[in-house]
Amino acid sequence: MTTAHTPAALVLEDGRIFRGEAYGKVGRTLGEVVFTTGMTGYQETLTDPSYHRQIVVQTAPQIGNTGWNDEDDESARIWVAGYAVRDPARIPSNWRSRRSLADELERQGIVGIAGIDTRTLTRHVRELGAMRGGIFSGPGLGGDDEMVAAVGASAGMVGASLAADVTTAEPYVVPAIGAKRFTVAALDLGIKSNTPRMMAERGIEVHVLPLASTLEEVLSIKPDGLFLSNGPGDPATTDRQVELTRQALDRKLPLFGICFGNQILGRALGRGTYKLRYGHRGINIPVIDAETGQVAITAQNHGFAVEGEPGERFDTDFGRAMVSHHCANDGAVEGLRLLDGPAFSVQYHPEAAAGPHDAAPLFDKFVDLMSEAR
Repeated sequence: MTTAHTPAALVLEDGRIFRGEAYGKVGRTLGEVVFTTGMTGYQETLTDPSYHRQIVVQTAPQIGNTGWNDEDDESARIWVAGYAVRDPARIPSNWRSRRSLADELERQGIVGIAGIDTRTLTRHVRELGAMRGGIFSGPGLGGDDEMVAAVGASAGMVGASLAADVTTAEPYVVPAIGAKRFTVAALDLGIKSNTPRMMAERGIEVHVLPLASTLEEVLSIKPDGLFLSNGPGDPATTDRQVELTRQALDRKLPLFGICFGNQILGRALGRGTYKLRYGHRGINIPVIDAETGQVAITAQNHGFAVEGEPGERFDTDFGRAMVSHHCANDGAVEGLRLLDGPAFSVQYHPEAAAGPHDAAPLFDKFVDLMSEAR
């Protein structure tokens, strides 16, 4: 079925409407409208579980040039609630491409829109903040008031518990590449495929565990360390995972968290979390190391952050801790480190698929922590 020239509209909760053409499945979808600034890596973005229940707007004007392949998925499916682009490629061209992006969106039932002014939409979200929205196309189109009302009746992101939707149903193991050096329990809050792959390259056997795993289940694999993954939703809904983290900290089990995992570690250390105005999403976001002043260009995808100030040191139930990294753009907390224990986390994605590799050595730091704990 072709969706070319099928009318579509992206509707925001404040009543702003952007009109274009259907892209992908025809119908209607609801979610939080956010934008990502990456010029490449749309396949990895679409299959990142952290985008669950979000309508993703691409700021890069032309999307779909390299089509869709069977190697770059970051999970088993597309997770975005909807997709908005300006100028979709008419013909994909890449030696790895197996089909067009539009065909894959339609195959997986993702309602999208093309031909809208994504620059204006991005500026609108930057000024007013991420907000609820909907994409309506073909028979899914309604009157303006009806579409705005449908958006207004949809659920927001604050208080949303979404990690249970994306976690693995059963534990699975990613074997170490070469000689096995360590065993790591990875709590799946929405883990991306490249994360255990990066650990496996360092001789780590990764046991990916469901969200609701207990300390006993974690310890049953005799892990050298605990990893807290990225994931979607409001970190204020993760009381069970925060308690697991506190139990691991109390046992001085080496711990590394990224993105959602950074927020969980922050809560375990007694910090609050809050919703950012429009979040950090893209592969070009500068982060400053508080101790060295070094800047890393990072891949990020988060709408919430941990409370704190750049370089701040504070006391916790587990000893002294510090805000180890912050965003150069707005000062938001981008990393935490327990000074009196083997635990650290970052708000960004060191596996960076797609994205820069500046932060990849953080996996080596995790290896060092586990080595020192032996």
